Amino acid sequence: MEQKILYTAIGRLERETNSCGRSCPVIQLGGQPYMMDMQEMVVWTTLNWRISKREDISLQCDKLASSLGDCVSRSWDACVNRLLTRGLLVSGCGETEYDALYDLLSSLGIIPTSGSVLVRCLSFAKLVLSHRVPIAQALKLFRKDRRTDYEARVMQLARQALLSTAEIAKCIEQDVTVLPNEQFLMETVYGDNETTCHNIASIMKNSRSSQAVTLAVANLYLRQQIIFERIST
Repeated sequence: MEQKILYTAIGRLERETNSCGRSCPVIQLGGQPYMMDMQEMVVWTTLNWRISKREDISLQCDKLASSLGDCVSRSWDACVNRLLTRGLLVSGCGETEYDALYDLLSSLGIIPTSGSVLVRCLSFAKLVLSHRVPIAQALKLFRKDRRTDYEARVMQLARQALLSTAEIAKCIEQDVTVLPNEQFLMETVYGDNETTCHNIASIMKNSRSSQAVTLAVANLYLRQQIIFERIST
């Protein structure tokens, strides 16, 4: 059976001032800034807050690049491979699409996004005044995200510590919602004689909460409520 493979971007897009005083975009990941050329930035941006199959990436990149002028000098596949090597893109594979999704998300750290009221107000004004977006559509910026029970529990835990999807599934399976300190967290997640940071993803894959948690994480990501971070082991 042919393996299913899914891809997404990890890290956080920021702007930094270089030695020449010019502002340039960088990806912050694992406490380190990563520079990219324009074509690599197109690929990363295309996969940010999106989970895609390999064959769809080129089509999505072509659409984005068409608005940026002539920035394409090599194949999108080459850019994807380079970003995978650098760790700015990640992939997951499996016999089914769910298996691939779990493989993709299980070891990624989850960080809630923080959209301030000021940022949303500025975005609202920009959409209405600059892009002539109808007010009713622009007001969606202020609509509170409606979350399922599992999505709410994922967010509650993710606000307290940098946890992977598998670690969150372990907490939820033990009905843990509050993490008072690191020792309690370690005992909750790794307090048995079997689980380690290297095997927790495989151990939790067939647990009763893993599918609901994985789908909750995927949906929160697609709605731009979280970003993914690399967890060092």
